[in-house]
Amino acid sequence: MITLKRLDQQDARLLIEGAAAKAREIGIPMCIAITDESGNLIAFERMDGGKISSVIVAQDKAYTAAAARKATHDYNAACVPGNLVFGIHTSQGGRLCVVGGGLPVVVDGEVVGGIGLSSGTPQQDMDCAQAGIDHLNAGRA
Repeated sequence: MITLKRLDQQDARLLIEGAAAKAREIGIPMCIAITDESGNLIAFERMDGGKISSVIVAQDKAYTAAAARKATHDYNAACVPGNLVFGIHTSQGGRLCVVGGGLPVVVDGEVVGGIGLSSGTPQQDMDCAQAGIDHLNAGRA
């Protein structure tokens, strides 16, 4: 029997808290999505002022990071004309996102979910996503 580690609501809240704290620090209200290991949404927060267009983008970034077990910016670097992976962003009904800001959430070497942020620049989104993961890790220690 395989035993899977899973994110629960408390973990999701920690991820959102850490990401939102970083977003407030840099002055960018974000949309923050947390998914389970299969990319299904388990928690979402749109901070006051988060872009309406970023609601779906944040969810797609978290989906990609979890389901593909890869950071969205890694896909971005590889998804250029001439590379074999070019066009992957059109798969999964267009849900695979190649814009920075989606990170897999890894616990004990296992991808247990994804975090996706949107409303800032890709680097700001990435920094806030990492802050969420750092906050989760600190809370689990």
